[in-house]
Amino acid sequence: MKHSATVLIVDDNLLNMTLAADVLEFAGYAILRAESVEQARAILQHTKPELMLLDLQMPGMDGLTFTRLLKADPVHRHIPIVALTAFAMKGDEHKALAAGCDGYITKPIDTRKFPGQVAGYLGKENPPAAGG
Repeated sequence: MKHSATVLIVDDNLLNMTLAADVLEFAGYAILRAESVEQARAILQHTKPELMLLDLQMPGMDGLTFTRLLKADPVHRHIPIVALTAFAMKGDEHKALAAGCDGYITKPIDTRKFPGQVAGYLGKENPPAAGG
């Protein structure tokens, strides 16, 4: 199934970002990449992605703080934000959802399931169960 939605991936780990981007591009998504919250903010000035995949452990402003800012902003609050994180400790998913994230996917991503998970958050299929 091919998609045409634009997805913004915000991750300071280039390897993780490249893997996620490559898998989604292969599935037909248009991918925007940001290695920091600052880069993501600059992209959001002129682009409105249909979905944001956001690493929670970022240098400078962390993903939870950035999520709260975006969800408080009428211009950006409609963008679904899915936490994409390797720090899957008990309570982390609750923290992400409490901050305003619309979902939570743990890293390393499962490359076979990942496009379907993303499609679910875009409302193209039934949303996936948390964590995959």
